[in-house]
Amino acid sequence: MNILVTGGAGYIGSHTAIALLEAKHSVIIADNLCNSSSGTIRKIESITGKKVTFYEMDVTVEEAVESLFKTHSIDAVIHFAGLKSVGESVEKPLNYYSNNMISTLNLAKMCLKYGVNRFVFSSSATVYGDNIVPFEESMNLLPATNPYGETKVMCERILTDLAHANPAFSVSLLRYFNPIGAHESGLIGEVPNGVPNNLMPYITQVAKGKLAKLRVFGNDYPTADGTGLRDYIHVVDLAEGHVAALENLIEGVHTHNLGTGNGTSVLELVNAFEEANRIHVPYEVVGRRPGDIAVCYADVSKAARELGWKAKRNINDMCRDAWRFEVHNGTGKTT
Repeated sequence: MNILVTGGAGYIGSHTAIALLEAKHSVIIADNLCNSSSGTIRKIESITGKKVTFYEMDVTVEEAVESLFKTHSIDAVIHFAGLKSVGESVEKPLNYYSNNMISTLNLAKMCLKYGVNRFVFSSSATVYGDNIVPFEESMNLLPATNPYGETKVMCERILTDLAHANPAFSVSLLRYFNPIGAHESGLIGEVPNGVPNNLMPYITQVAKGKLAKLRVFGNDYPTADGTGLRDYIHVVDLAEGHVAALENLIEGVHTHNLGTGNGTSVLELVNAFEEANRIHVPYEVVGRRPGDIAVCYADVSKAARELGWKAKRNINDMCRDAWRFEVHNGTGKTT
């Protein structure tokens, strides 16, 4: 298939582009590079030996999106493009509502207009709010604890309503848990702008000496060591989950959790990183971060049953691959 990947130069998008190319699909990437680099496209091509069509564009601009749909015969859309920081969304909610909603509306509108009936949406475990773990796809969604999560809920509803109104339209809603790690080549990985919002790049930058110490947001949660518990998944496993979702997509709306089903605390992850890479990571405990919940991990049985997919890589693999990328490429803005 000919797949449009929005946000395909970003962290998860670039790994998914590789997985798609390795599965013999063709890839068109649209990315405004606000949190990525055009150099990532060359790295995707280097890893796969295959050509990628790339447009530097903002999918919140409807005219630009329509021009792309007019130019290419697109079989499916995988939509990653969007703002993604929980903490920043609390500080700048309007940015998140406008960017994440408008991009999804534009793509949905063009899919309908140009007969593109396969849509895979990058959602999040934040849609579950502070629900009972493990999170199951059949749960009633509680109010998200931050604006980022609310945008994901709203976009899920938009795509669900569109599919109900257009029976030929097929939607896959993929609820991610916490992707970390990097491609085994060491060429692509997570490099945020400025001080990282996500835990693993913060750890790797501290380990490399780019930051003095890790800030642990709260140690008074109701967990074994008091720090937040998350379901960390290797980004390559997550990328392969997108290929499985796309290739098994049938008419209707289909929701799947993509995680491991296991919870790891912040301090457990720090310890795992130190053991895997034989390097010390100094840290300090600070106050809780707005928008965070105590515990978040997935029930992943539905994805295994319906998509034939499950995560294969463990925490040690995630820590090792993330550090390899940081050592070789963790300067400047690359992915």
